[in-house]
Amino acid sequence: MQTQTQAAGAPATLLVSNWIGGEERRPSKTFERRSPVNRDDLVTIAPMSTAEEVREACEKARAAQKAWARVPAPQRAQVIGRLGHLLTREKEPLSRFATREMGKPIREARGSVQEAIDTAEFFQSEGRRLYGQTVPSELPHKELFTYRRPVGVVGVITAGNFPVAVPSWKIVPAVLCGNSVVWKPSDDAPGTAALFADLWRRAGLPAGVISIVHGAGAGSAGQYLVEQMDHGLLDKISFTGSTAVGRKIGEVCGRNLKRPSLELGGKNPLVVLADANLDLAVDGALWSSFGTAGQRCTSCGNIIADKRVMPELTARLVERARKLAVGDPNDESIDYGPFINERFRDNWVAQRQVGLDDGAKLLLDGVPITNGTEIDKFSGDAARGIYGGPRIFGSVTMSMRIAQVECFGPTVNLVEVDGIDAAIEAANGTPYGLSSAIYTNDAASMLRFKEEIGAGMSSINNSTTGAEAHLPFGGNGWSGNETRESGIWVLDAYTRWQSVNVDLAGKLQLAQIDLVDHADLEAPDWSAIVDGKT
Repeated sequence: MQTQTQAAGAPATLLVSNWIGGEERRPSKTFERRSPVNRDDLVTIAPMSTAEEVREACEKARAAQKAWARVPAPQRAQVIGRLGHLLTREKEPLSRFATREMGKPIREARGSVQEAIDTAEFFQSEGRRLYGQTVPSELPHKELFTYRRPVGVVGVITAGNFPVAVPSWKIVPAVLCGNSVVWKPSDDAPGTAALFADLWRRAGLPAGVISIVHGAGAGSAGQYLVEQMDHGLLDKISFTGSTAVGRKIGEVCGRNLKRPSLELGGKNPLVVLADANLDLAVDGALWSSFGTAGQRCTSCGNIIADKRVMPELTARLVERARKLAVGDPNDESIDYGPFINERFRDNWVAQRQVGLDDGAKLLLDGVPITNGTEIDKFSGDAARGIYGGPRIFGSVTMSMRIAQVECFGPTVNLVEVDGIDAAIEAANGTPYGLSSAIYTNDAASMLRFKEEIGAGMSSINNSTTGAEAHLPFGGNGWSGNETRESGIWVLDAYTRWQSVNVDLAGKLQLAQIDLVDHADLEAPDWSAIVDGKT
């Protein structure tokens, strides 16, 4: 990595190379990443990878994986431990760079890096717990065992909204389990990816175990990487992104009889029942809907409220949303910052008209923030940043498009229902199934929601967003293929089970055939004894 000077007073531009087989590869063609905080700030210049470079990265990864798999798992875990130490030491500069590059508020950026630290700490210990089992055999002088084996070469494709946390969820357990990785980071955060990769190098990871290929635009490096599955150079793909792209990846993996890990979109419901603590519910609804400017796969899409509390909930929510502080993500007092890119903003702009066409009512009209249209408590540069105000739709029904389609932006819908039956039906009324939440003080309602909701994750009296390194993360339906990130559950994604039997009998034994049955099933007639007769 190198830097390039910008205009006087502006921070330097990071020049990023591909990292293939432990070597930097200077690009012949590049793309630019400009900050959504200030479009005049050229943050990163990164490579546009060729198909040949991606293929070479996969070939180098396959060669490196065989040697890496032979390293004992506790020793592999030591690299993970050193990575966690380096992440802790570099937490502040890495967080600040991520804020500059993709616009995440600095408090959230620190949380994203901390999540990677937590992940490293958790999986360092799992290096001593990649357990198999000793299984009793039905035959004498025979032992049965199971072992976890690495799957091989893993292609990793990540989104830009969590540029440190989400890659760590995938790469850390994959590497721990003895796999090699070819990573295509988001074109919204190529510089953050390069800094994260440099920490892996400094942690002592052998050359070729992780390779990085950058690219921008539809297809490009990501498409080239997926194509390597058909060429036999990948054994797995782990993807975070849109449902549409996830379907295409699933098709490629399916015809190669490989199971991908797909973490896709969401239209996450937040239910508020009549007995809920409204102060708590409003806090959770605001954070779920507008945290990270709504640019989380777990962001709340539909607030489903009982008709007995909807008027008060609506009044409180709109009042609080009007006062949200929007602006420069380096300001620690803001509630949310800019859009990550123009594409997300444009989709959000289009969603406004879709809602109005379907008959929804604008309770709070979120529009792009430009010079002359700044909202109260705005602290950013409206002329150079990509900002939008909070939007709330009322009178929404579950049949409306805005209730069904994910919108990656600061917007939320209010859906009125009558009772818990209707609330659960509405919460399950989209094809997605990622995250969910309910606010209630009734234990029976909590139990019903946990049992009947179709989402992979549920919160009781908490927001739809948030994750911990030791808890499974993932969804069902259009939100994923029921694989999970994080915790011990993710180990099944990056290992395959091997069964081994060791026969010490010195002769051929045939299971199910050589068994000797000593049972005597011809029981005497006990009726006389039971009846007391001789």
